Amino acid sequence: MITHVAFDADDTLWHNETLFTLSQERFRALLAAYADLATIDARLYEVETRNLSIFGYGIKGFTLSMIETAIELTEGRIDGHAIHTIIGYAREMVAAPIQLLDHAETVVRALAERYQLLIITKGDLLDQESKIARSGLAELFAGIEIVSNKDAATYRRVLARHGITPASFVMVGNALRSDILPVRAIGARAVHVPYVLTWAHEHADAEPARDGYAQIADLSELPELLTRWQEATL
Repeated sequence: MITHVAFDADDTLWHNETLFTLSQERFRALLAAYADLATIDARLYEVETRNLSIFGYGIKGFTLSMIETAIELTEGRIDGHAIHTIIGYAREMVAAPIQLLDHAETVVRALAERYQLLIITKGDLLDQESKIARSGLAELFAGIEIVSNKDAATYRRVLARHGITPASFVMVGNALRSDILPVRAIGARAVHVPYVLTWAHEHADAEPARDGYAQIADLSELPELLTRWQEATL
């Protein structure tokens, strides 16, 4: 029997990746005199990946990676004004209003009457706490977990902390690498809701087998899917 449903937050409940994409487009323009767009993107991705274990996920880590990339690509010629401009991108991202995805509020409110809901998301603690508070949905969740990484071990710890068995747990998210593969590895179910933009680091090398994992077009399909799974366990 399904008792707990967890959601990733960014790009599952509200828009997030578009903010990063807009900042990356402006970053390309800022460095256009020093390198072509493909080189800028490749170096930024390389630096971001290198820095994940140091700065983690989120706006602060992304901003530090942009600054480091700018210094490397310009061989230290980037000036203080340009660095200040990059910091301004981060300020704008932090202050951006929360834009819920279609059906997010309706579906979450409906499911909260039937299941215990959780948020399990990656990112900077202060930034994620602020977004969750401003979303208008915080009171609907029985638990909120902001983690540095979403691997099988992390999910096991979260479920153990809340007294949840894998058989009774469903994870809903937009990233195969973070929301689907590790959840299936611990024997729980997962629902993939693809987002139009997904950070390259979150792409999986291959899709998992569809046993215990489903893909839906948007959140409006989630209640019916959970009902089918629930009935199948009775």
